[in-house]
Amino acid sequence: MTAAADIRLLVCDIDGTLVRHDKSLPDANVAAIRRLMDSGVPVTLISARPPSGMLWIAQALGIAVPYGAFNGGTLFDSDGVIGAPHRLPPDVAARILAMLTQAGVDAWLFAHTHWYATDDRNPHVPRERLSSGLEPTLQRDLSALCDEVDKIVGVSDDGALLQSLESAIRQATAGHATVALSQLYFLDATAVLANKGDGVALLARTLNVPLDCVAVIGDMPNDLPMFARAGLSIAMGQAPDAVRAAADWTTESNERDGVALAIDRLLRERG
Repeated sequence: MTAAADIRLLVCDIDGTLVRHDKSLPDANVAAIRRLMDSGVPVTLISARPPSGMLWIAQALGIAVPYGAFNGGTLFDSDGVIGAPHRLPPDVAARILAMLTQAGVDAWLFAHTHWYATDDRNPHVPRERLSSGLEPTLQRDLSALCDEVDKIVGVSDDGALLQSLESAIRQATAGHATVALSQLYFLDATAVLANKGDGVALLARTLNVPLDCVAVIGDMPNDLPMFARAGLSIAMGQAPDAVRAAADWTTESNERDGVALAIDRLLRERG
């Protein structure tokens, strides 16, 4: 674990971390992030969200450095995408869609700057509208859209089914996709390099900060790759046991301004 005094960059997850369950951004988190940036430590974001769901948060926080969408598969800033996005190979995307459909799980597909769904009746649609900043584009056959897929999401409130699918899809894609839960009801599939470990490494390299001088904060299994690579990892209080066990610190929940409390601790320990 890197000492707080050596931290030169904070990378923050969004859903379940920076924002509350209703997707609102607490004033306490905004103020704490600005205090940290004023102290000389830049802050940026990494999320399973598309860029459209991150831009307003970056603007509200005053973030001027690049940030990572689709679990770090797409690096961008206020001027647009930086470099080439990492996307799922078309045949891999088609295989994942088929497995979700066969299991009776709703599939959402993010491609061509759109969010595609077969219908808009899933109970998680309203909150995804807030998260993504998009309206679902209804398409009967999602398999016809597999040429430039940034992310596929399996949506189900059956946690055991999603965990089973997570294992099965990982085996079926044989190292050609990153597959992890981003929420208890969302199973995300992105490109191999579209994971938060490689995403944080790319952000650190872009900002010329050694990885062991990076602090990260998150709440779900898709945050574990960045926990493993950063110098300091912080888990939210409501995170699953395995996520909290993998972290160096644990803070309060996202409903109790855990990000602000973690930053205050970081600032105190920096002296």
